[in-house]
Amino acid sequence: MTKAAPHAAAADPAATAATPILSIRQVIKQFGQRPVLRGISLDVAGGEFLTILGESGSGKTTLLRLIAGFEDLDSGEIWMAEERLDRIPAHRRQVNTVFQSYAIFPHLSVFENVAYGLRAKNTAKSEISERVTQALAMVKMGEFAQAAPAKLSGGQQQRVALARALVNRPRVLLLDEPLSALDANLRRQMQVELKSLQREVGITFIFVTHDQEEAMALSDRVALLRAGLLEQVAPPREIYGEPDTAYAARFIGQTNLLRAEVTDGIASAGTIVWRTVGAAGTATYSLRPECIRLANESAGIPFAATDVSTARFRGRIRNQTFGGAMDLIEIDCGNAHVIRARIANSGILSGEREFEFAADDAVRVREGEDA
Repeated sequence: MTKAAPHAAAADPAATAATPILSIRQVIKQFGQRPVLRGISLDVAGGEFLTILGESGSGKTTLLRLIAGFEDLDSGEIWMAEERLDRIPAHRRQVNTVFQSYAIFPHLSVFENVAYGLRAKNTAKSEISERVTQALAMVKMGEFAQAAPAKLSGGQQQRVALARALVNRPRVLLLDEPLSALDANLRRQMQVELKSLQREVGITFIFVTHDQEEAMALSDRVALLRAGLLEQVAPPREIYGEPDTAYAARFIGQTNLLRAEVTDGIASAGTIVWRTVGAAGTATYSLRPECIRLANESAGIPFAATDVSTARFRGRIRNQTFGGAMDLIEIDCGNAHVIRARIANSGILSGEREFEFAADDAVRVREGEDA
């Protein structure tokens, strides 16, 4: 498997010209004999919302803990601007972390929870009051300053945890699956609020999650980890529409992987034929279900004469799952070859039908090595 380039482009073109606020260079970490991170290199721009995405055991939380200083790296370097971060004790790093469990002190008011870190640093009392008030205002919790944590909802507790981190004015805020304890509706609401807050305060956010939909909704860029290696680093639209590998295509949303033979610029996967580019031989293509549509069978175009700029194929409807405006259709193309299509809901479909997709929607991907 090929690692992503260590200096992947930021979502904001202007940010790429500046020195990155955080630079992770060939970081290796293992626990005992088990390798967890296997040479991670990644630059993070100032003001960027970067999501580290991956399945359980991919190394995403370990990477976050190395940045925070809660773990020591085995080799490599971590820099914050021009300063070697991995040589600085955790309590002196300009980094704060919001954990999955908010760890709010139940015996302290909201105000005192947020003020706790400042008091521990012997910050002047007058400054504490001003900074706590500002932090609570940022997360829209000013009216709850004297409330007890037990009286707060899950979403409100999450805001308090954010305020407690922001009050220290970190240059980078680390978030370790902070929304996972919330119910689905509140989680979606907090995603919107979290993104809005990040834009407002302008701090770099590094967010860890295993939820690809959450990553797509929040991020300027997504860094997809697979077994301790970076599979791909790209903005959400790019990593979804132009995945580098079959693994990235499968992990980010649903896809069909078509294994084809390429000859003279034509790809053939069973009875499905389309125009393509790239070297001849065996190739794998990612085709998103929403790129497939019902063909206009009344057009009078013979199936065998379909223009290869538009791939056309026939299949039997095997299953149809209602999804509101769009239904998910399973199409049996024969020889145990099943393709999934997401099409506009036009009622129940059955029997054999013809489908089509634009050749450019079949994206050639690398199979990659087994991790």
